[in-house]
Amino acid sequence: MSSISDCRGKTTWPELLGAAGREAADTIERENPNVNAVIVLDSPETVVTGDFRCDRVRVWVDTNGIVTRVPIIT
Repeated sequence: MSSISDCRGKTTWPELLGAAGREAADTIERENPNVNAVIVLDSPETVVTGDFRCDRVRVWVDTNGIVTRVPIIT
């Protein structure tokens, strides 16, 4: 089973907390070309898979499109 320590490149982006989601996703993909940044609405109704992938970063945003959680490879 993979863990974040197995992933290549930058793995977390605390500096993007509070940023615009689309800009954050673009920054993540530019800083680590091994990942795909996926914008996800931070809502109790949002369902995501629980699997871990080194090529995915979820960018959790509020209804205004602002990043609400530190983006990290998941």
